[in-house]
Amino acid sequence: MNIGDVTKDEPRRKVMVIDSKSFYASVESVDRGLNPLQSLLVVMSQQDNTNGGLVLAASPRAKKELGLKNTMRQRDVPYDPRLIVVNPRMNRYIAMNKKVNDIFRRFVAEEDLHLYSIDESILDFTNTWEYLKFQYGADLTLTKLARIIQLQVKKELGLYLTVGIGDNPAMAKMALDLTAKHAFSLIGEWHFETISDVLWPIKQLDDVWSIGSRTAKKLRRLGILSMQDLAFFDPYRLKQEFGVRGAELSALAWGVDRSVLSQRYHIKETSISNSQVLPRDYSSRQEIEVVIREIGEQVASRLRAKNKVAGSVSLFIGYSYHSSEAKHSHGFNVQTKITPTSSSHKISQALLNLYEDYEEGGIVRNVGVSAGNVQPALFEQLDLLQPIKKQLNETKIDQVVDDVRRKFGLTSLVKLSSIGDGGTMIDRAGLVGGHNGGNAFG
Repeated sequence: MNIGDVTKDEPRRKVMVIDSKSFYASVESVDRGLNPLQSLLVVMSQQDNTNGGLVLAASPRAKKELGLKNTMRQRDVPYDPRLIVVNPRMNRYIAMNKKVNDIFRRFVAEEDLHLYSIDESILDFTNTWEYLKFQYGADLTLTKLARIIQLQVKKELGLYLTVGIGDNPAMAKMALDLTAKHAFSLIGEWHFETISDVLWPIKQLDDVWSIGSRTAKKLRRLGILSMQDLAFFDPYRLKQEFGVRGAELSALAWGVDRSVLSQRYHIKETSISNSQVLPRDYSSRQEIEVVIREIGEQVASRLRAKNKVAGSVSLFIGYSYHSSEAKHSHGFNVQTKITPTSSSHKISQALLNLYEDYEEGGIVRNVGVSAGNVQPALFEQLDLLQPIKKQLNETKIDQVVDDVRRKFGLTSLVKLSSIGDGGTMIDRAGLVGGHNGGNAFG
């Protein structure tokens, strides 16, 4: 059995995953007239509860020459008179992210563009390929198109892009992480025919997107020591050991991903999200859950303020570089569908369930929450398995809390857990995406 036999009937699309290299630091460099790849610059959070500050982003040269890493404490940053230290400006980064994706929209339809994070997007060119060939020539290839997009963004915004190309989103993401980020052109291209050459030789399993260190450890206990071993391992045994995740792992090893952006994601619908770089390493599960609940409740409150409900929630957990889990895994980003709601309790509970299902025991430094599939709150379906009176009371409590905070401020009414050591809600007031939102240099 070879890869051609297994994947010959798999759908092939024209997908890119595009990352803005060292995004925050690059934006700051461009705004100062500096080359993002040559500048020595670090974006440093200066919030009072971070013990002097945290590194949020560093330019590629600062990482290489000074050994800077994200979430490094200010006291650990080596002194260098050439190093430019700036405060974060989240509003500026959000505005620049919009400009980057507006350029992408020239090449793909709205439903074929997914904003994966503030610095990473997924583009599916399958439906616009013939138009693009008419515009750029019949000899157009995905690599040529990637270069065109790179040059366009560099010309208009001064930013450098890293591009992964594949026959589906998962393959393009792996091409980005494992090939493009190490290539001189900053472009990596994978197809089903090359999976055996580029993916199967990998033995450090948690280097591969979506495989955390705990999953890799369990795979090794099963005798799976490489991605090739994973590809040829009994898929029924994998499903027995990992549940649905086992089938996903087996498919990943063959480069198989049948998702279609226009079907999986509804870009035309708005989403509401909040994220935060924590003031310190969080190793206590109880403290991590307090922060997840706080951010989940804030997202729910924003939904209610817009008279909207969410049909899905996403949870991002980023590990600290001190964490053993972070050595080969940055964390995880997972999503689940929910009955459309704006209830603080229901949204927070769904997020906590995601954390319980996917957490790997790592030390956490970043938490992000997003509510998707947002739609008008025409009515909210009650849970038949829960007492109706209890659900109605929860709705009334949410309304009272919203009214009080709207009149007297976000921190006028907080839960007792938010006052403890792990709570961050009070310090988050006025921040954008968990960081300073100022637009001025500093």
